[in-house]
Amino acid sequence: MPLFSKGTKLYSILNFRCPRCQEGEVFEEKNPYKLGKLFKMHENCPHCELRYEVEPSFFYGAMYVSYGYSVALFVATYIIMNLVYDPPISHIVIALGVVVFLLSPLVLRLSRITWLNLFVKYNPDKKGPSLK
Repeated sequence: MPLFSKGTKLYSILNFRCPRCQEGEVFEEKNPYKLGKLFKMHENCPHCELRYEVEPSFFYGAMYVSYGYSVALFVATYIIMNLVYDPPISHIVIALGVVVFLLSPLVLRLSRITWLNLFVKYNPDKKGPSLK
């Protein structure tokens, strides 16, 4: 099975699709940069009816995933800058600030869909709100 094909966690994460059926959209608005709808998620999958928020405050755990993604972005930015030229610390701080500012909406959504994928298995035949 190819790494990015339907049925894999990466397919669900990178396409922002329901982790169980990989058909339904997780977020109401596809564009993460429409800030008014950044956090708006469907309550259930439009296709298989999976309930996305398993329990109250379920997505607080996504903060840990977001932290990991942010650290990876910081390290990648730092390495790329050092490969291109020898930047002073002020350039590094400015570049990291710009990267965080520009990619925060995308990182937020990626962290939520990744967190959801940690708890839900691909099962296209299942219908209903339960996770099991």
